[in-house]
Amino acid sequence: MRKNLYVLKFGGTSLGNVKRIEEVAKIITSYIKRRINIVVVVSAMGDTTDRLIKLAKKINPYPSERELDMLISTGEQVSGALLAMALHKKGLPALSLTAPQVGIITDTSHMKAKILKIKTKKIEKELRDDKIIIVTGFQGMTPEKEITTLGRGGSDLSAVALAVALKADRCEIYTDVEGIFTADPRLVPQARKIDCITFDEMLELASCGAQVLQTRAVEVAKKFNLPICVRSSFTKKEGTIVMERKTLIEEPVVRGITLATDEVKITICNVPDRPGIAAVIFEAIANRGINVDMIVQNVSHKKVTDISFTVGKQDAHKALDIVKRIAKEIRANRVIFDEDVAKVSIVGVGMRSHSGVASRVFKVLASHKINIEMISTSEINISCIIKKKEGGKAVRALHKAFELDKK
Repeated sequence: MRKNLYVLKFGGTSLGNVKRIEEVAKIITSYIKRRINIVVVVSAMGDTTDRLIKLAKKINPYPSERELDMLISTGEQVSGALLAMALHKKGLPALSLTAPQVGIITDTSHMKAKILKIKTKKIEKELRDDKIIIVTGFQGMTPEKEITTLGRGGSDLSAVALAVALKADRCEIYTDVEGIFTADPRLVPQARKIDCITFDEMLELASCGAQVLQTRAVEVAKKFNLPICVRSSFTKKEGTIVMERKTLIEEPVVRGITLATDEVKITICNVPDRPGIAAVIFEAIANRGINVDMIVQNVSHKKVTDISFTVGKQDAHKALDIVKRIAKEIRANRVIFDEDVAKVSIVGVGMRSHSGVASRVFKVLASHKINIEMISTSEINISCIIKKKEGGKAVRALHKAFELDKK
């Protein structure tokens, strides 16, 4: 009988081809040699999900979300079966299961479903027989047995939720990077790997564009105080631990900088400035399941105002349709749609106890002639909407100004 239980998640790049799948099988074997029970969560191979979405849009530019879920949920099933075969070749008793077979029950929100509960009976039975369980990430099933998916990066959420449900000893997220960095190394070669980061900081980084971990996965891990190790499947180096805050003598002011280029800005011009108008606009958007990120309302001097907000590109078409309809109803002047934007953000729990961070950010951007279109702040985060072409320059300038390349 093996001891302990680890949930391991492998991303699409880790499973990108036959050679990579065989390498993942070797990693899993190293855990089995240590007599550890293993539940593996897999993403689709490489860019499979993107290719399936492009294929769907060649058939229909605006495909049904229900049918998209049926289509894109197939990628993980391929990964799971092939990984099981690779483990069988090594003489290991692996079993691949879809999320519906496992019993991952979600609500009915296609493309961004929320997990309601996980039935662990089948997995626990197979683990007692020393099986290596491979579960398709990113997907679930409604109580009416409809297939759903959990949104971009949903396999992270699958892994964390399974680890919580099974009371696992450890959850490890294997990806193509060595951990969480102070910035995207592709934009900032001097970016440094962070050994340990708090749930709060990781939540802000993830929500601001860092694509290493899904935001909802971090929220669940924080709620149940489940440490996550983010590490690379391409090296044996130690990764980054995401965990509850450790008290340090002196917190770093800024922990990391992110750049998000997957948002659009929508502006409603000359909105009548009267109570309840903003509620009408954003309630209609919320009712369609669209998440709004940043909102700015200009000061009114002539009983009309402009309202600007940002949403993810995946929701842009739906949001624009809603806003155009409401603009007519409230007799607003016009609607402006801008895809040429990016969001640069700095994050750090140390910002709570240091003044002047915002002014320093604005000064750095101004010195590089980068115009700020929108600003949003929290206790540990400052985000600015800028032109997309200025994104890389902004990240590099801020990374240098806050000396994040130094330990």
